Amino acid sequence: MQIKHHNDHHRTAYHFQAPSNWMNDPNGLVQWKGNYHLFYQYHPHGPLPGKIHWGHAMSSDLLHWTHLPIALSPTDGGPDEDGCWSGCMVNDHGTPTIIYSGNAHGRQLPCIATSADDDLLTWQKYTGNPVLPDWPAELDIVEFRDHCVWQESEMWYQVIGSGIKGVGGTALLYRSPDLLQWEYLQPLCVGNKAESGTMWECPDFFPLGDKHVLTVSSIPDGLVYYFIGTYQNFTFTPESQGVLDGSRHFYAPQSIRDDQGRRLMFGWLREGRDDTDLQLAGWAGAMSLPRILSLQPGATLGIEPAPEIAQLRRDHHAVEPRTITGHQTVIEQLFTNALEIMLDIDSQAATSCGLALQDSAYPEESIYISLQGSGLSIEAKNGSAKLEREQYPLTPGRHTLHIFLDGSVLEIFIDASACLTERFYHSAPRQLNLSLFANGGEATLHQLDVWEMASIWR
Repeated sequence: MQIKHHNDHHRTAYHFQAPSNWMNDPNGLVQWKGNYHLFYQYHPHGPLPGKIHWGHAMSSDLLHWTHLPIALSPTDGGPDEDGCWSGCMVNDHGTPTIIYSGNAHGRQLPCIATSADDDLLTWQKYTGNPVLPDWPAELDIVEFRDHCVWQESEMWYQVIGSGIKGVGGTALLYRSPDLLQWEYLQPLCVGNKAESGTMWECPDFFPLGDKHVLTVSSIPDGLVYYFIGTYQNFTFTPESQGVLDGSRHFYAPQSIRDDQGRRLMFGWLREGRDDTDLQLAGWAGAMSLPRILSLQPGATLGIEPAPEIAQLRRDHHAVEPRTITGHQTVIEQLFTNALEIMLDIDSQAATSCGLALQDSAYPEESIYISLQGSGLSIEAKNGSAKLEREQYPLTPGRHTLHIFLDGSVLEIFIDASACLTERFYHSAPRQLNLSLFANGGEATLHQLDVWEMASIWR
């Protein structure tokens, strides 16, 4: 249960969050013995980054989560004494096994831990950690951390996030017969520093349809890039690429193939506040909604919210299709900041059109979701007069926006093929009004459905 911060309206009702303090990357995502397990980077002693542990939560339905004891903690004098950093979990012939980056004295090297209980509550670290003593000596790399591990036949493979100086971000490929002894093969893929950054964190590599997908979190860009292509002879050749979320608030995603055969992904939603505000709040970070990835015709990426989220819908508000001119208030007196909105709108001749959320008790605060000539934009104006902006390129015309407003999170799925996320920090909702607008001409509303959402916390 989330008790400590239950009066904080900036916390979320249906996005996963730690009970308190700092959280970041999703780790060890797995479906085990019928339950989903979400591990995550966690600092149990404060709302700012510190000596990182692995937090842990479990869910039977991908909606409601039970907070469990910390799974991994740094070991004094060990190869992870300064932090148990990001990694993944695999099933090693019935033994749940975590591969994570142990941080010690500024170096991150792969470490192993195993569990023997069905709820994955207790973990035993391998006494021979780290299982790799160093990175490839022949490469002039910038960093070396974060792990994606899979099995082919009887061999294990992993990619480790890195970057080659002067070249670009890199995913380094290794193989092992037993998860303990690793042989370096070659770079799986090397990027261009001008296009995708100098360092690739949190690589995730997986088959999707008849292609493979590599996602990487880029330094210094702060964006998550995806590449779709072919994997052959230990080399991944990208054929197309894009941005997984148009915002720098979404970072370090991890995915699994669940029992339904879906490619299921969570990402870390970064805060948009400074350290002073985080200290006052006592917490930081949230997870994205679970996203389902698919391969679409033309080898493009499909991205949609997991359908389970619809189970949280409560009071429903619908607006009939219409022509939009000017500013039209269509729904009034929503006393919640946990909403799901489905908007199907055609900008037609309008220079801009979209949806506005404003609270009659705080007229200086607003959220505008606009379709303009340059694309989709989000403008969230806080009471302090600070204006947050995010933008995603789109061609003018008809688009479907699947919008999730939850506490201080705004997560938008665009035409089931892209996402844009914003963080904002408004006053407590009193009377939220929803309006449609069209400037410089008419727009056409095809669908507007709004649901008030239930909390996932029992």
